[in-house]
Amino acid sequence: MIDLSLIWVVIIAVGVLIYVVLDGFDLGIGILFPFVGDRQERDVMMNTVAPVWDGNETWMVLGGAGLFAAFPLVYSTVLSALYLPIILMVIALIFRGVAFEFRFKANRTKHLWDQAFIWGSIFASFFQGVILGAYIQGIKTVNGVYAGGGLDWLTSFSLFTGLAVVVLYATLGCGWLIFKTDARVQDHMYRLMPKLIIALLFIFAAVSIYTPMVHTQIAARWFSLPQLYYFSPVPILVVIFGVLALRACKRRQEFAPFIYTLALVMLAYTGFLISLWPYIIPPSVTIWQAAAPQSSQLFALIGALILIPIILFYTALSYWVFRDKVRVGDDGYH
Repeated sequence: MIDLSLIWVVIIAVGVLIYVVLDGFDLGIGILFPFVGDRQERDVMMNTVAPVWDGNETWMVLGGAGLFAAFPLVYSTVLSALYLPIILMVIALIFRGVAFEFRFKANRTKHLWDQAFIWGSIFASFFQGVILGAYIQGIKTVNGVYAGGGLDWLTSFSLFTGLAVVVLYATLGCGWLIFKTDARVQDHMYRLMPKLIIALLFIFAAVSIYTPMVHTQIAARWFSLPQLYYFSPVPILVVIFGVLALRACKRRQEFAPFIYTLALVMLAYTGFLISLWPYIIPPSVTIWQAAAPQSSQLFALIGALILIPIILFYTALSYWVFRDKVRVGDDGYH
């Protein structure tokens, strides 16, 4: 018999990963705005994602809809536990989207919309990281109902993961801009990228040390079989791809820094999945315990199998059409 719960976990996990990658470098551009002061160069930075930025967030909607359809218990419990950081993240995303549109139409107030874009990007990224950290540290449930407090998510670990996601998205954005720009903007990013990669490697090391020390259940999964076999290559590969990314920047390769940063994201995501499997509401509710009835999962799956290829095609086509470099003076998004 087909395990529909497992299929839905794969769909949601892949959707979240695609969102992190696509909206990650998108948000990263806003985080990098303070490092580039020239108005025309900031226009170039925004024009690299202007045709695709709103489509990137489709994957967040897909992940939320997938949870609601296939794992309603997760949807209700996680929303109850993380209501405040989720709302703050959504407000930041809305504020950032408004700033994106208004900045191109403003003249005298353009610097104000720049600040709105910067802080909207930073806070959206930060609260995504806080949500991630709060999810990893666990959600208290009793009989499928959230049993914790309104601020249980606010811990030193969740604040640290919030900062980590800001640095991760900034690194992705920097790699994207190296690939999509040239001249002064690209030079700025080549100087900044090695610093971000080193900061990211330190953050990965800190998370790898801090997580098992604070969360004994995750430590047990990391260092027990067969998870140890799956997890042991991850730290080695992180170091390898970090060194390759630094070397690519030194050699001024254009596409390689972004690809190696994507590899680091993949490795971090793999570690995250290994740490929590098979719990979808850590530390106690598995994917099968939280699953909707099979009839509901099957009905939603039929719709997903129709819509996901369309979304993939639209996304791929958008990036292919706007694949060229963006330069100062180009006709852009207005």
